[in-house]
Amino acid sequence: MTGGGAPVTWPRTGTAWWMVSLLFLAGIFSVIDRAILNIVVDPVRLDLGITDVQIGLLQGLAFGVFYAFMGLPMGLLADRTSRKRLLIAGISIWSVATIASGYATSFGELFAARLMVGLGEAALGPCAISLIADMFPPEKRGRPISVYMMGQGLANGIAISVTGIIISVAIAGGFAAVPLIGEMAPWRTTFLICGALGLLVALGLMTTREPARQNVTVTKPLKSALPGVAEAQFFWRNRGVLLPLYFGFAVVFLVAYGAGSWAPAMLMRGFGASPAFLGAWLGPFSIAFAAVGPLIGGFLLDRSMKQGKVMKRFGILSLTPLLAIPSALAVMADNVYVAALLVASSAAIFSVIGTVMFATLQAIVPPQMRGSSISLTLILNTMIGAACGPLLIATVTEHILGDATQVGWSIAIVSIPALIVGAALNALAWRGMKQARLAKTETALLLDPELADPA
Repeated sequence: MTGGGAPVTWPRTGTAWWMVSLLFLAGIFSVIDRAILNIVVDPVRLDLGITDVQIGLLQGLAFGVFYAFMGLPMGLLADRTSRKRLLIAGISIWSVATIASGYATSFGELFAARLMVGLGEAALGPCAISLIADMFPPEKRGRPISVYMMGQGLANGIAISVTGIIISVAIAGGFAAVPLIGEMAPWRTTFLICGALGLLVALGLMTTREPARQNVTVTKPLKSALPGVAEAQFFWRNRGVLLPLYFGFAVVFLVAYGAGSWAPAMLMRGFGASPAFLGAWLGPFSIAFAAVGPLIGGFLLDRSMKQGKVMKRFGILSLTPLLAIPSALAVMADNVYVAALLVASSAAIFSVIGTVMFATLQAIVPPQMRGSSISLTLILNTMIGAACGPLLIATVTEHILGDATQVGWSIAIVSIPALIVGAALNALAWRGMKQARLAKTETALLLDPELADPA
């Protein structure tokens, strides 16, 4: 029911799932376009004459500057304007910037292109999760959110496979007769092809309709004369839950970004893997794990909702990060196949965490904050995860270990403490929500409306 007592009308199932399928594809290309660099680290480094630390800046800070600082404005726009149009613009910007990355001839040019990729991708998360929340009732959101998250999880494996295939074909002269890309270096060809494919998703979104915003809430609407003030006030009132929840998520994804950025280089430098091996083994392994993770997360969410165990999601967020520790120790594997399997296994774990986190946020904030609540995760994940993760690992490799082939140990040194800290912060959020339920605060009433006193 809405606040005025009128029944809620949800979009038709087919219409809703067509939108989800396009968001799924957008998620795939968003990750592919930012992940290509992780697979072509050494060719780019040699071609442009740059260091591992500069690569770390390109992987994290360059992408993250606009992605972080534009995250909240994008979230506020998603809560106030057409999410469909905003998303089409974002996809177009990051796809064109990916194409421009293929033409970069210096560190500065590639840095600028990566900035624009981050700018475009800042629109995706707030728009996608907000759209899904307005197309499915609360008890049915777990599966579509998991499908969307599965796209982003699958993308890393797809990026590895696609990049490996494109590079192999380019080296063999398979693109020699193709205009514009025939004489380009293989890593440049990869950027151009993937960027062009992303533009097709933007065209597909033009066939969809913007769903009506469903104001299903048991709390009073947020009101403020200035954009963002009401959201900040809500966050501060509920900081006992939201503060550790957001920071726990960001610290865990420091590992997702950092280890994910350097794992291909670790396999190539430490185990002698080739781009063809990554495409044939690491890519499919990652795809398989990434496909399973969101489905598990969505299943656990929907099952807990049906059983009335709304707090179960906090337990998942508190314990699951620890399951990623074996993947952080892939450097200790006996052979390259086991190492690749361990690296890929983290895709399932981080997908479960992302699915549960996004669904939890949609359940504990008012509908007017759905876009901005997701954008805040993007800001913190970028500042702490994307910007710091790859750079920390590169710094340990270059300035502490002093050996590029030891990047696997750098991954372990950075990742294991971060996973433990992230799990501990999520446990604090769990405790905070238990206290909120006793006090019947806003977040608790949104999560479990049955706590409200009967009228």
